[in-house]
Amino acid sequence: MKVKVGMRKPSLKRRVSARTSIKRQVVHRTGLKMPRGYGWVRNPKKYAYNKVYNRTTFDIFALIKKIFK
Repeated sequence: MKVKVGMRKPSLKRRVSARTSIKRQVVHRTGLKMPRGYGWVRNPKKYAYNKVYNRTTFDIFALIKKIFK
């Protein structure tokens, strides 16, 4: 598995779809959410990948927010 390093390329389409997907709505409305930090229980492979990805890349919007804070 190859992990990206550096700045993440922003995608408005992905930002919107992540918050409005049917799967997300079903999980949230039925109360099937896992407690924060329990991602390793639900999907350990995805948890490990995301942990590395989030440490090796940065978001341009978070960077701008930090500068103008």
